[in-house]
Amino acid sequence: MPSRATKAPPCPFEKIYPSQLKRDDQFFMSLAYNRAIDAWKENEVPIGAVIELGGEVIASAYNRVEATKDPTAHAEILAITQAANFIGDWRLNGATLYVTKEPCPMCSGASVMSRIGGVVYAVPDPKMGCLGGARDLHQLEAGNHRFPITMGVMEDECRQMLQAFFQAKRRSTSPQF
Repeated sequence: MPSRATKAPPCPFEKIYPSQLKRDDQFFMSLAYNRAIDAWKENEVPIGAVIELGGEVIASAYNRVEATKDPTAHAEILAITQAANFIGDWRLNGATLYVTKEPCPMCSGASVMSRIGGVVYAVPDPKMGCLGGARDLHQLEAGNHRFPITMGVMEDECRQMLQAFFQAKRRSTSPQF
């Protein structure tokens, strides 16, 4: 079995410190972006998620797949679990999930099943995204829960981070002559 590098490539991105006065999509996505930086620094795919309810952050997470050796430890899943624990209910009605990349099938399904109030994501994923990219799970005809989706908030910044991370990973695993 090939060994995986345990040291993260240096992260060239700085955290954003948005004003607390305007709590809009940009504000909450900035917080998710910051969590993506935390993921990078722990050698995880840099995806961050924040869940907001009533203008307050009730959950915040980043990918932890490598650290936990758990394929379900995506930022969205971890944030949904935190949010449910915070409010004491599995139904996240009225809450909004902010995530730096379009959720995969598992995370899209968890968003539907948690009755999330809405999802805002930065980078679309035409291959594996399931909230408008490859598929649209929240619009299944037989489904009983639908929610609004906003795409493209801080898309350039989040895309640059993802691309830079994978470029750095490829450089660190390629043979050095």
